[in-house]
Amino acid sequence: MDFSLTDEQRALLESVDKMLAQHLPADEVRRRDQAHEPPDFLLKHYANLGLFAIPFPDRYGGLDGAWQTVAVAHERLGYHAAMAASLYGTTLGFGGMSVYTYGSDTQRETLLPKIIAGDLRFSLGLTEPGAGTDAGALITRARRGDGGWIVNGRKTWISGADQADYIVTACRTTKGSEGNRGISMLLVPRSAQGINMTPLQKIGNNCLTSWDIAFEDVFVPDDGLLGDEGDGFKHLMSTLQFSRSGQAANAIGQSQRAVDIAVAHVKERVQFGRPLGKFQSVAHRIADMQTRVDQARFILYHLAWLIDQGGRCRKEAAQAKMVASECLQYVTHHGMQLLASAGYAIESDMQRLWRDSRLYTFGEGANEIQRDIIAREVGL
Repeated sequence: MDFSLTDEQRALLESVDKMLAQHLPADEVRRRDQAHEPPDFLLKHYANLGLFAIPFPDRYGGLDGAWQTVAVAHERLGYHAAMAASLYGTTLGFGGMSVYTYGSDTQRETLLPKIIAGDLRFSLGLTEPGAGTDAGALITRARRGDGGWIVNGRKTWISGADQADYIVTACRTTKGSEGNRGISMLLVPRSAQGINMTPLQKIGNNCLTSWDIAFEDVFVPDDGLLGDEGDGFKHLMSTLQFSRSGQAANAIGQSQRAVDIAVAHVKERVQFGRPLGKFQSVAHRIADMQTRVDQARFILYHLAWLIDQGGRCRKEAAQAKMVASECLQYVTHHGMQLLASAGYAIESDMQRLWRDSRLYTFGEGANEIQRDIIAREVGL
């Protein structure tokens, strides 16, 4: 188990740095955050760097790469901007890995090359007004129709649905089923008739749009069934394994950025005749912040190693998501305190990181349920 970066991975990270320095510099990140303008144009740049190709076999145009490479690239995107990492994560986690892991041969052959080329976007249609962390409580239904499925129901807080080509939608397909049984995953084209979307306003993650979606007799052809009918909950857990890895990587990248901002500030800011960093209480706070980031990073790398080995990793995926999200809230909270008014200013990157961080401990499964998963996995 070796977590050191290879020469190829280092070269890839340098390419990511150069690409984002050119196309999404810090001032552009601030502008887009204030304008609520997602950087969708980055998709093609990611494809040109081969970022989407990393985990897929070469028969689909992939690179047969390691998930650890996905994780380190995702973390570096998060370091530059959450909006850059979220664009990568939703495309690869919600779309690419769902199709690759439990899609049909035809779906893989048709969709994966387009995903790798940066030509397809995906959103995950899971959360409902009465079904969030309790995914088994969903009531959106799909019934058999002539040549496909008819979907009726409502999803809410669906990220990036306005730009998605497909909404990977969890539906109850077995009449009378309850809980985790009788759920199927459908690839719902966003352009399908009967979909009505309403934007939701948030306090952070301004470039990751959120939507309330009503499905009214939406037709999905038979080839839109993703995975086996009735096994949707199992498939959903597979999707979340990869997306939680991505969310952890994004959070760790942002966390390291927050620590670096705080370190630069306490070196420069002078009070009582010396830099803030020379006060032991400040230095120890920085030490605790960096230690949390390093802990989260090693948990993520262990998860990535397990994914590459094909091992069971429900516990480790829950741990990575939980620890990384709480790390992000910890370091941005203390970063705001260390920067004080400088961090509270609207042009500060720290305040954006602080605002954005609040999503991560409940998005894609509240941390309370992550702790439940971990407890069950150790036999409780």
